[in-house]
Amino acid sequence: MRTLTINKNDANQRLDKFLQKHFRTLPKTLMYKYIRKKCIKINGKKCDIQTMLSEGDVLTFYIKDEFFEAAEQKNYEFMKAPKSFDIVYEDENLILIDKRPGIIVHPDKNYHFDSLVARVQHYLYDKGEYDPESEQAFAPALANRIDRNTGGIVIAAKNAEALRVLNQKMKTRELEKYYLCLVYGRPAKATDILSGYIVKNESKNKVQILNKKIDGAKEIRTKYKVLESNEKYSLVEIDLLTGRTHQIRAHMASIGNPLVGDTKYGKNKKAPEEFKYQALYSYKIKFNFSSPASSLEYLNGKEFCVDKNKIWFIDKLNTN
Repeated sequence: MRTLTINKNDANQRLDKFLQKHFRTLPKTLMYKYIRKKCIKINGKKCDIQTMLSEGDVLTFYIKDEFFEAAEQKNYEFMKAPKSFDIVYEDENLILIDKRPGIIVHPDKNYHFDSLVARVQHYLYDKGEYDPESEQAFAPALANRIDRNTGGIVIAAKNAEALRVLNQKMKTRELEKYYLCLVYGRPAKATDILSGYIVKNESKNKVQILNKKIDGAKEIRTKYKVLESNEKYSLVEIDLLTGRTHQIRAHMASIGNPLVGDTKYGKNKKAPEEFKYQALYSYKIKFNFSSPASSLEYLNGKEFCVDKNKIWFIDKLNTN
């Protein structure tokens, strides 16, 4: 028999979700069997997979030691990643990170050791703010993501409560995200709200913008404002009213003003030599809560921006 006591970061989640994160080698079917046969109890009583955990709950286990041994292994993969990144803002609950283009936010099939989430965990581990041995299921995580070749603000949550609130606010669009991009030409209107429907080709990882809705298409809205222009390019601010894959890139291309450096939706298959990535940056975020935000209420109404001088393509407008 073994026991685990639920801490603050483990609370407010279903039992099965906690078990899947804590016992990574425990098959789901066996987990369900253990619960059904009372081999896993909460506070000495029979429980259900949907039982919500509370801080201080004591879980009792009558299961094989091998699952505990696998959970207790101290091989921290995140320690292989660098711990360097640019910080826009940090407090006890979260970090706003200025992600540079070229860095992936989460591990993918080509992952070897480096990702933004691993860098965050390494950074907090060295600061003494993240101790995997004291956490049974939680690890610092990212509340939003941007493409590998796009730069800008990514939010990292330091605790489970902050992550829960941020995820909910992202879902209800109570966080406003603004982008800067450099496009070819000058849009016909200085400011406009583009609308349409988007469909994704999964095999090609590419989307198409349509004027009419078809099966599988999702509605999109993109607000833009031209900030500066020259004979070749325009600097445009984007207010992303809906958040779909490649929405900005495809929507601007659909009106004849593709992003410079974008070889997928752009004018040319080969980007100008000085544009290693598409010229797109998530440069500003506003916390605009319309519902209670629990431990993050103090952020309501606040706005954070990256230093525009650090955005790699800004100077291209004045040199072309």
